[in-house]
Amino acid sequence: MVKLDDKIDEAIQEIFRSDRPWITIVWDDPVNLMSYVTYVLMELFGFTKEKAHELMMKVHTEGKAVVSSGSREEMEHDVARLHEYGLWATLQREDQNI
Repeated sequence: MVKLDDKIDEAIQEIFRSDRPWITIVWDDPVNLMSYVTYVLMELFGFTKEKAHELMMKVHTEGKAVVSSGSREEMEHDVARLHEYGLWATLQREDQNI
């Protein structure tokens, strides 16, 4: 019989060794101005003003937008940088529903 702790450990290991990409999501908030969100996306990710504006509008109208994808470690770094600028952001595996 397999212990529950072993199953949990296996599930955690699968998350971290998976080669499936992760994504960073920026969420709408009642605090930051749209122009500021556009600026942050340009500053952190090197987006053109047009691309940053498009993503900001998606955040504004749909409540969220995916702004980057890559390894879990890279997305954790992106989320931390967005938090430093005061934006609400999370990460998740790309194959999960957002």
